[in-house]
Amino acid sequence: YKDLVVDNPTAEADMKTVSDYTNALVSGDLKKAKSLLAKTYMSYGPSSTDSSDVNQEMANWEENYTRHSDRKVAFVTQTFKVVSGPQKGSWVSLWGTYTFTVNAKILTLPIQITSSVSNGKMLKSFVYFDNLAIYQQLGYTLTPPDNE
Repeated sequence: YKDLVVDNPTAEADMKTVSDYTNALVSGDLKKAKSLLAKTYMSYGPSSTDSSDVNQEMANWEENYTRHSDRKVAFVTQTFKVVSGPQKGSWVSLWGTYTFTVNAKILTLPIQITSSVSNGKMLKSFVYFDNLAIYQQLGYTLTPPDNE
């Protein structure tokens, strides 16, 4: 493990970049959020077929702002550096909750984001959240198929 993953020498700066980005998104400051992304930034997830570039990511949040109000986020971050291989670089993991209101209903979405960071910019992120958790909070149910 220690031959592949080590302490991140730019830990504080990298965690600040990801924290500032997340807080900017939730507060509605897309200009600041976009300034923290590399021009080639890509976001992946939550499903294996979901991805978006910088402009798509900003457009997704603009759309969220039309539906989500009273947005809040609470999270912790942790960081590490991969020294070789395809995931080489500094990484920040963010784990927390995004809370927002839709149609007078308060919803809480557990989130996990892992981002590659270099020189104060996020290069790519892998975003994980549970869509079913939101649907259930909105009153939807999951019905298994008949097994006859």
